[in-house]
Amino acid sequence: MDVLDAIILGIIQGFTEFLPVSSSGHLELGKAILGDNSIPEESLLFTVILHFATALSTIVVFRKDIVEICTSLLQFSWNEETQFVSKIVISMLPAVVVGLLFEEELESFFGGNIAFVGFMLLLLRYFCGWQIDLKTLANQLPLKMPLLLGYLRR
Repeated sequence: MDVLDAIILGIIQGFTEFLPVSSSGHLELGKAILGDNSIPEESLLFTVILHFATALSTIVVFRKDIVEICTSLLQFSWNEETQFVSKIVISMLPAVVVGLLFEEELESFFGGNIAFVGFMLLLLRYFCGWQIDLKTLANQLPLKMPLLLGYLRR
């Protein structure tokens, strides 16, 4: 992968991370379109670095909100922030469970299967829509919806 490809993939990551779509799926599509022929370990390392940079920039941008949420969590009451965090955690459970139980099967199934990745992105688009106020949506969702959305993002 050359520097221009890395820049393009970084831009894809930056644009898609905060949309209700799978940034990982878009990265894989971008790699396929750019003809990424690096060994899997290098490709995975690059993806992890992109996600780490995104997480770090997200923490910096939302540091005030994060402090507010953490402060509210330390009150140990069932308030709006606690409910919000609970729904975020619930939305991650399907990916954790499926990832831990079926890691090898998923790697063999998704590895190089760009058509399936594209289909899952379209399916996620159908369920999420384009414009969503995520905090309002999370507060209005029944607890089973974060499970579905977490599964689809996997």
